[in-house]
Formats: sequence, C-alpha cells, structure tokens
Amino acid sequence: MNEATTWSTLDVTGAAARRLDRRDARTLLLSALGGALEFYDFVVFVFLARQLGELFFPQGTAPWLAQVKVYGIFAAGYLARPLGGIVMAHFGDRSGRKRMFALSVFLMALPTLAIGMLPTHAQIGMLAPLLLLLLRIVQGIAVGGEVPGAWVFVAEHVPAGRVGFACGSLTAGLTAGILIGSLLAAWLNARLDVAQLLGWGWRLPFLLGGVFGFVAVWLRRWLSETPVFAEMREREQLSRELPLRVVLAAHRRGVAVSMLVTWMLTAAVVVLILLLPSLAPNSFGVPTRLAFLGNALAAGGLTAGCVFYGWLADRFGALQTLLAGSLALIAGTWALFADLAAGGAHFLSLYALAGVLVGVVGVVPVLMVQAFPPPVRFSGLSFSYNVAYAVFGAGTAAMIGWLAMHAGRMAPAYYVAITALVSAGVSAWLLLRRRAG
Repeated sequence: MNEATTWSTLDVTGAAARRLDRRDARTLLLSALGGALEFYDFVVFVFLARQLGELFFPQGTAPWLAQVKVYGIFAAGYLARPLGGIVMAHFGDRSGRKRMFALSVFLMALPTLAIGMLPTHAQIGMLAPLLLLLLRIVQGIAVGGEVPGAWVFVAEHVPAGRVGFACGSLTAGLTAGILIGSLLAAWLNARLDVAQLLGWGWRLPFLLGGVFGFVAVWLRRWLSETPVFAEMREREQLSRELPLRVVLAAHRRGVAVSMLVTWMLTAAVVVLILLLPSLAPNSFGVPTRLAFLGNALAAGGLTAGCVFYGWLADRFGALQTLLAGSLALIAGTWALFADLAAGGAHFLSLYALAGVLVGVVGVVPVLMVQAFPPPVRFSGLSFSYNVAYAVFGAGTAAMIGWLAMHAGRMAPAYYVAITALVSAGVSAWLLLRRRAG
C-alpha cells in the first residue's frame, strides 16, 4: 500500500462495523491494565524528582541545580526511547506483535525494581546518580517499544470502525498509570514527614512498580497474536525489506504528520499532567498537597477523556475530533493558568477539566495507526512517535522550568497552546486534502 492509499483511508468511521465482542473486550482490558502498570513505572520518577535530587547528588547542591540534574536523568529515558522503539518495532513487524508486547513490560519491571533498591549518594558517592541514569535509560528503551506496540496491538485486534475506541481505551490505560503514580505520591506526601520520605518512603513506589511490572508480564500470557499480523504471515505478506527503510522511503508524509501531532501529545501530558504539580507550588504558591490532589483529579479526568475522545473519533471522524479537541485544549489550558495567576480560586475544578481536555491525545494514535500500512505499521508508528518524543519531550521538563522562572508564569500555557495550534492545523490540512481529493 502506498502513502496516498494509506492516507485516503484515514478517517473511516464505524457505522457499519461489527460491535466489540467478549474477546475484543478481554484484549483491551488486559492490554490497558498492563500498559497502566508499565507507564506507572516510567512516570513515577518525575513525581519524586525533588527527593531524588536530594538523595542522589552531593549535599550542598543548590536545589534548582539538583532539580535540573534529576530532570536531565528523566530526559535520558526519553532520549533512549527511539532505540528501544526502532529495535522492537523491527522485530514486531517481522516476528509478531505479541512477543515484543511481552518483552517491553519485562524490560520495564527489572530497572524499576532496581531503582527502588539503589544506594544513595551518601552511601556510594557519584556512582549513585550514574546507576540511576543507567536504569532510567533501560526504562526508556522498554517504554519506547511498549507504547507504539500497544496501540498497534489493540488497533489490529478490533473492527476497523472501532479503532478510535480501542486506541482511546488503551491510552486511558496508560494514563491510569499516571493516576496511580499521582495518588501514591499524594498519599506519601500526606502520610510521611520529610525525614521518612527521604529515608525510605521514596523507595516504595519503585518497589511496588517492579512487582506490578512482573504481574503485567504474567497477564500478557493470555493475549493472542493480532489477526492482521497472523494473516500477513499466512499470506507471506511480511515486509521483505528493512521495515524502517520502507517507512523512510515511501511514507515520509505519514512520519511528518505523526511527529507533529505527537508534539502536542508530549506538551499536553508532560506540562499539564506531569510537571504542573511542581510548577503550581513554585510559580503560583499553591500548597503542595493541594497541587497533588488537583493532579489526581486531572489524571482521572485524562483517563476518562481518552475514552470519550476515542468514541468521538469513531462517531465523527478522527480528524474532526482532533481539530475540535485541540482548540478546546487551548481554551482549557488558558483558563487554568489564568486562574492560577489570579490566586487559584477554582484550581481543582479547572485542573480536572483540563485533564479531560488533554484526553484528546487519545485520538493521536488513531491517525498514526492509519498512516502506515500493516507490513511496516509498527516501525512507522514507533519511529515517528519515539523520535518526536525524544526531540520534543526530552527537554520539555527543563525548558518549562526555565521558562516559568525567566519568561513569566504563563509561559507553560503558551507552549501548550502553540503545540495544540499545530495539531489543529495538521488536522485542518488533512481534512482539506481529503475533501479536495
């Protein structure tokens, strides 16, 4: 299938598609649950950034410098994602989606458990942050294969007209991992004092995450290979060339579009969900406990919003949904930050609403899945998503922290708005091309 043919089928809706059956529901449930456990392992790091900065760098390091260093280690996970994504996607297109789907969660469980058992700087000196960096890189390699593989896996299991709901529910599972991490961080901050949190409390989320990861490995034993891949293998239609080479040679437009909409996804999730609990106290004076409570509400709203927007994509079309949802995200982000700047009287309700609006990211994988033909779908989606996340996501944490200090408190809102405008522009351009063709 060439690129023109692929994009011409971009927005098929599900009016005539069969309904999801029990087997589809089990696949979606197990995939989403496993994804939640793995994504929890990846993001819990950022919720403990302050404690990790104090524990893994020398005493006397300026708090802002320690925070920047921890965010640098956090970013290393993003930079490692393309490596894991490209390698796992290659074998996913050649050997099967299911094998890589199980391997990715296993590779996440091991380093997460190990982080929970790491000695600190006070115990082993500079070896401590180096080991933390190494384990974070392994986490990045694992999640680089997990997220694209999960989207491809569920999209190829369900009827064509239910891809929006499938990708939305899977993305909701991934974001549920953020919710779990947020709730646990809020509970630790509420129940433990500073000494307890630095002494042993910070280890709990990582130890639990490692155990959760091995549970996810066990759960994925019950999943079957996707019907799409099984049919390609039976008909000997698997890519005979290097899949990534085919993607870069024949599907560059799909890569470009996928990377641009992924930019919006990274900005919305990283800024509004992962970083705002730290930005709100530092830039707007919101109490830390209130910030984490708001984050839990926003993460819950995000989980529901992904499913809702996925349903809308099946009902009205992915492009129309992404266009409207991107514009709504701009309005919701601006309202939240304007309220924070005015004192935060409506912080909790507006943060919860912003979380729901961030759920438009659940539509992004629908475009990416349908932008590449099955023989190179895993490689095309994985390359686009992971390279974009490495380019845009790796430096977001440090950049937003710097912007908030030097370019005004509203700078994070401007950044999210710019990326959402790009997403809306891409959607509008594709709609115009489709109607013109």
